[in-house]
Amino acid sequence: MNPKLTRRRFIKGVIASGAAATTTTMWYAANGQDRPTGFVERLIRINVNGQERSVDVAPQETLASTLRYKLGLTGTKLGCNRGECGACTVLVDDTPTYACSVLTHSMKFARIETVEGLEAPNGDLHAVQQGFIDQLSPQCGYCTPGQVMSAVGLLRANPNPTREEARQAMAGNICRCGSYDSYLDGVMRAAEIG
Repeated sequence: MNPKLTRRRFIKGVIASGAAATTTTMWYAANGQDRPTGFVERLIRINVNGQERSVDVAPQETLASTLRYKLGLTGTKLGCNRGECGACTVLVDDTPTYACSVLTHSMKFARIETVEGLEAPNGDLHAVQQGFIDQLSPQCGYCTPGQVMSAVGLLRANPNPTREEARQAMAGNICRCGSYDSYLDGVMRAAEIG
């Protein structure tokens, strides 16, 4: 006789399976043994916006999914979900990266920065964010977090770019509203603000 599956039993099963996976990882670590071939650690630590965060990650989980759905950092947008639109752009060790195209497991030793991490402790906006506001860069705003992160990456590598260098650096971000020149104006303004 099969017991009736209830919401409570389902949730208990999910919790038990998570605990079992974590316990297995800890057992191997405590006993100094190598993990079996094909073993993938589920509970990992990643550095996001200057904080070490522990997160339970499936082997095939993308960084974009982890940031949005596990860590609540919804500034990282999912547009195409296949590395074409740039809406999910974050900085990985100061390099603009499509978060939908990298696995979270590959980020264990990286420094990840999202749009939420740009604000100064006193609440001041980053120069790129302020530049975009000053130049009225966004229209609908969906692509804006990715545009911001690409611009921040550019200005960290090249604090005084030409407009053509800015155009090249921002080329990986699609704006369905067609505000490309407005975003470039914002980048150039941010370079002035410093």
